[in-house]
Amino acid sequence: MKLSTFRIRLLDRYIIRKFIGTFFMALLLIIVIVIIFDISEKIDDFVDKEAPLKAIVFDYYTNFIPYFINMFSPLFVFITVIFFTSKLAGNSEIIAMLSGGVSFGRLMYPYFLSALFIAMMSLSLNLFVIPGANQKRIAFEEQYIKGQKFYNTKRNIHYQIAPGQFVYVESFSTWTNTAYKFTLESVSDSHLASKLTAESAVWDSTSGGWKLKNYSIRDYSTSQQRITFGPEIDTVISLTIDDFYRRENTVETLTYNELNELIDMQRLRGDSMVKYSLIEKHTRFAVPFSAFILTLIGVSLSSKKRRGGIGLNLGVGIALSFSYILFLRFSQMFVITDTLPPWLAMWLPNIIYAVIAAVLYRLAPK
Repeated sequence: MKLSTFRIRLLDRYIIRKFIGTFFMALLLIIVIVIIFDISEKIDDFVDKEAPLKAIVFDYYTNFIPYFINMFSPLFVFITVIFFTSKLAGNSEIIAMLSGGVSFGRLMYPYFLSALFIAMMSLSLNLFVIPGANQKRIAFEEQYIKGQKFYNTKRNIHYQIAPGQFVYVESFSTWTNTAYKFTLESVSDSHLASKLTAESAVWDSTSGGWKLKNYSIRDYSTSQQRITFGPEIDTVISLTIDDFYRRENTVETLTYNELNELIDMQRLRGDSMVKYSLIEKHTRFAVPFSAFILTLIGVSLSSKKRRGGIGLNLGVGIALSFSYILFLRFSQMFVITDTLPPWLAMWLPNIIYAVIAAVLYRLAPK
């Protein structure tokens, strides 16, 4: 294929301008509508909790917008492509382009350039903007909307905090930052080297460690077992207070590097919460990539002039885009139930819709 084929021409600029312009116009319109409905729904919470206007605007809605854009970007892309391509077809512009010697494949070039721009924007939001925005948004929701302190209800918590080091906690109180029935076991060469037990372990934010109450240490490293005990001892281990406050949506607040570090740590510990971390990691890449697939489906569906205008195309487009978002959310259940590996489950909607896109592309008028 000649390099001149990829040169951006006047027709390409026209389509790119239509695509990007319509995308941001639809984005702005829908965001305004969503914010109005969200305010009407949460106004009572804002008043009851006496949320400051500055916090509502800058801590919540300013950080809500990137989160919303990313969540529904497939819908925006699909509606955009369906809308303006149907108008081009309705005005016989698509027919004129194809009659002028532009192949249908070449016609897709400016569409994919626009999709690339949107995909890179979505990926940048996912990796650099949304984690920090989610941190402020979630903190605001917990303080002024949900209004309830997080309480760790897990019991019988087992962690491998380092190679050969295992922690057991019967329960943890988020009210006093105290772990009860604390046990730390050290294993060497498949044998128990030492075992530290305590009635409770209180987090000390000053030292970044734990204060163990009524502890005993059994040392099995020598032929004769040694036991030491006392009322209190300080210890610093690879277990912090954050490990007990972490929940499913915490992964939404982590940068990509932090997310990878968390996944490595959770895998080492055998933490079941690693599923949510892997879902978040693969979703951050799968959603931006969907821009190419949904663009191809949208053009293939709406490039033919139809009686009755763009109503049917828009209806089909909205239905397909919502089904994609629903499928993306539903595929998370495959990970949680251990039915599919995380990478396959989160990319499965893209794989299936890529097949649909290929079929529609072959059926599209050339």
